[in-house]
Amino acid sequence: MERWELVRAFLTGPLVEVAVPKPGNVSRKRDFKDLSLYNFLVSYPALTGIYHEATRRAELIKSGLLKPSEADIGELIRRSVEATKRVQDANPDFGVIVLSIPLLMGLAMTRKIEEGREKAKLLIEESTVRDTMELYRAIRKANPKGIPSGVKYDVYSENSFEELFRDRINLLQIAEISSERELVFREWVNGYRLTYETFEKLTEKIPGPLEETVVSVFIELLAKTIDTLIMRKAGREEAELVREKAKDVMEGRMSLEEFDGFMSEKDDLRNPGSLADVMAVSLSLLFLTGAKVEMRNGSAWLTIP
Repeated sequence: MERWELVRAFLTGPLVEVAVPKPGNVSRKRDFKDLSLYNFLVSYPALTGIYHEATRRAELIKSGLLKPSEADIGELIRRSVEATKRVQDANPDFGVIVLSIPLLMGLAMTRKIEEGREKAKLLIEESTVRDTMELYRAIRKANPKGIPSGVKYDVYSENSFEELFRDRINLLQIAEISSERELVFREWVNGYRLTYETFEKLTEKIPGPLEETVVSVFIELLAKTIDTLIMRKAGREEAELVREKAKDVMEGRMSLEEFDGFMSEKDDLRNPGSLADVMAVSLSLLFLTGAKVEMRNGSAWLTIP
């Protein structure tokens, strides 16, 4: 796939995702005390150069000039976090970066969107312990909320790098260990299953009003999948409650406005950030297929030529 088209799509998807007023998330209608729409707006353009470099590196792997183990996914993730931290002071996009880098590279290695996830999985499987160490540096820099302590290969432990090196833990292995508590790593392990399912659901619903389409698919995501950011911050019981309320919306027992109020009751504690990351990358795939925004009767619509 054409390099700049990939970069454009993977910057556009997250920007559209954050703008849409979805229950519990930062949007054009809601900020949190420590995170605003503007953190996202300045953060994503800072990734342009690194995303371009990632696609170029993937093309070298495709041509045989580099090995899959030389993709340096961990380094690219770490540098991406550093780039966004230079232009703002929050953590608006760590999950999107983690999802995007391998998939962006996988797509650069093929002409078919469906094959992109297979190539991404290959790069993750062939990663090295150095990649994992770089990922840990990125996590420490991003400092996501709710990261547990006292677990195996604790990211904040003084001994973590020694332990990773001793056991030769690559990205796939650390993703398998972390997949229960972090959805984006589960996507690595499962070959982006949920991301592609969400992309397909979006495709089925367009042409349609942009915000209504994104929100309806997002509610379906919330009703079927535990958001691991909510679980890490507030516990499984709270995460299950959010899922049950989303089911109530889908089955007509609760209005969208009531659900939005429920999600906002505790500031950002019920922020479904992990599923928002999945939605962002799914939208990137959608824009990669040629989706565009059209104005119809004063409303933005998503269409595919």
